[in-house]
Amino acid sequence: MTSVSVITGGAGGMGQATAKIVGRDHTLVLADVRQDRLDRAAATLDDLGIKATTVNCDVRDAAAVAELLATATGLGTLHSVIHTAGVSPSMGDAEYVMTINAVGTVVVNDAFYAVAPEGAAIVNVASMAGHLLPDAIVPVDKFPLALTDIDKFTAALFQACAVLPDEAQSGFAYALSKNFVKWYSSSQCERFNGKGLRIVSVSPGSIDTEMGRLEEAAGAGAMVADAAVPRWGKPEEMAELLAFCASDRAAYLTGTDILNDGGVVASMRERARLAGH
Repeated sequence: MTSVSVITGGAGGMGQATAKIVGRDHTLVLADVRQDRLDRAAATLDDLGIKATTVNCDVRDAAAVAELLATATGLGTLHSVIHTAGVSPSMGDAEYVMTINAVGTVVVNDAFYAVAPEGAAIVNVASMAGHLLPDAIVPVDKFPLALTDIDKFTAALFQACAVLPDEAQSGFAYALSKNFVKWYSSSQCERFNGKGLRIVSVSPGSIDTEMGRLEEAAGAGAMVADAAVPRWGKPEEMAELLAFCASDRAAYLTGTDILNDGGVVASMRERARLAGH
């Protein structure tokens, strides 16, 4: 039977780059909220001989995500979901960033868990920003609320952002939401494994995509100079990792986060250590 892979954020730079790899071996379903860009992405893939079904889908909408996965399972056996959909601090306020990145991850993962067959995998996209938050300011004790009461979960995270100045809230919401994605992908691996499913997260650094370049003057873009590899990462470099994590070659890989940031986090931590002496 046909093997199907879903890519959320399929109209984005990383999503499209990943589709070019995954589409060699799997039937593709691309999801995004931007239909015009989805159409262009599908046309680009078609020129490469890769056919893709497109679905306009807001990852915060449980009904829409359920319909997305119903479309995928209607095409064959669901093999993987590569969840690249997300927004950066420059794309909206703290509430928007938090709900897309954190709540959207829960919604997509819950839908995957409900319908995926044994052996399937989901790969969530976190961020190096989630690695850079000091543990002391991360309300990790509130993260489990996402499993039982999503409204209380979002209220708790909004409260954590509200103590900061307005201009800093969106950036903190981004880092916090991505820290949550790492936590979720680790904490849920045993539950997922109970159904024979894998769950992994990948944390990109500063990647040369349209969304990544929105942060060129600040945030991730400003950290490029701090990388051990002092350049922007290529979408294709992330795509190879995402595709591998979702593939059967990574069948032993679950419950962990892979940081692929050109050494930014390692360099910053070592410089901070040396500066402390």
